[in-house]
Amino acid sequence: MSQSIGLAVDGGNSKTDLALVRSDGEVLSLVRGPESSPHKLGLDGALDVLDNLLTDALRLSGLGGRNGAVAEVARLLMAGVDVPAEEQELREAVGRRGWAVRTEVGNDTFAVLRAGTEKGWGVAVVCGAGINCVGVSPDGRHARFPALGTISGDWGGGYDVGLAALHAAARSEDGRGPKTSLEHSVPTHFGLSSPQELAEEIHASRIDGRRLEELPPVIFGDAAQDAVAASIVDRLASEVVALARVALERLELEDQPAEVLLGGGLLQAADDRLIGTIEKGLHEFAPAAVVHQATSAPIVGAALLALDDLGADGDAQTRLRNELGAAAERFERRRRDG
Repeated sequence: MSQSIGLAVDGGNSKTDLALVRSDGEVLSLVRGPESSPHKLGLDGALDVLDNLLTDALRLSGLGGRNGAVAEVARLLMAGVDVPAEEQELREAVGRRGWAVRTEVGNDTFAVLRAGTEKGWGVAVVCGAGINCVGVSPDGRHARFPALGTISGDWGGGYDVGLAALHAAARSEDGRGPKTSLEHSVPTHFGLSSPQELAEEIHASRIDGRRLEELPPVIFGDAAQDAVAASIVDRLASEVVALARVALERLELEDQPAEVLLGGGLLQAADDRLIGTIEKGLHEFAPAAVVHQATSAPIVGAALLALDDLGADGDAQTRLRNELGAAAERFERRRRDG
C-alpha cells in the first residue's frame, strides 16, 4: 500500500527544522536552516526560507523535483504566529505555494507539547528568547496566550531574565539596591569588569543587547548562595506556574494527571531548584499534574502532528519518534561541536 507523505516544520527565532516523513513513520529527510519567524522576516521572507529548505529536503529524500503538491498534509509550527489572524494569513500564503494538499499552521509551542507527550494533551510552557504557553485538552480544546511580550503581560523569556540580572547588578554596584554576586558574575560573562562597563557597551551597540539571553545559566549558578539571584529564579518559576495554572483551569484539567512540559533553551537548562519550585507551585492547585523537562526536539512534535493528521498508527509514531529524534540529535551534536 502506498504511503502518504507529511511535511513538518518547526520554525524558530534562531533556526528552522523541516522534515519529510511517510505515514508509516519513515523519515525521508531532515534539513536545518536559519530563523523563519514571520514576525521577524515578514511572511514572504519566512516562506522563502522554508521554500529553500523544502528544495533541499526533496533532493535528500530521493522524491525528485516538485510536480504539484509534495505532501498530503503540511504541519507548520512557527514562532511569531501568535494570534488567529496570523495563523490564517500564514495558512493562506502556504496554500498559494502549493506545497501540500492540506495545510495546518500554529505556534511552535504546539510542537513542544506533542513532542513531549504520548497522550497528545497537556500543557507546554516554553521559555526561549520569550515565554509562551499552550494547553490541549483530551477532547481537543485549546488554551492559548497572545505571547506578544510586555504588551500582553509576559515576563520570563531569556532576555527578560537576563535584563533583570543586569538591572540588579547595576543597582548593587551603585548602591540603589542590595548587594549581589551578580554585580561580578554578569559582567564577567562578557569579559568585562563592572555592570556600568557592560551597560555602556550595550548602549554603544558594541555588545548586542539580545546577548542578555545568555545569562540565565549564570543566574542559576548564583541563586544557590545569593538572595537576589534566587529572587529572579523564583519570579521565573512563578510566571511559569501562572501560565500553566491558567491553561489547566481553562481546560478544566486541575484534577487530571495532565503532563506539564517545560521546553525552550532556558527551561531545558534549568537546575533542580527551579524545577522543584515550579513543581511545588503547580501541585498547590493541580496535585496530579506531572512536570518534566522536554527532551525530544520540537520537530518531532511537528512531525507527530502530521502523522496524526494522516491517521498513522502507534507503530508508525514510535518509528518516527525514534528515527527523527536520532536525526535531530545528530544536528545538535554538530552544532555543539561547532
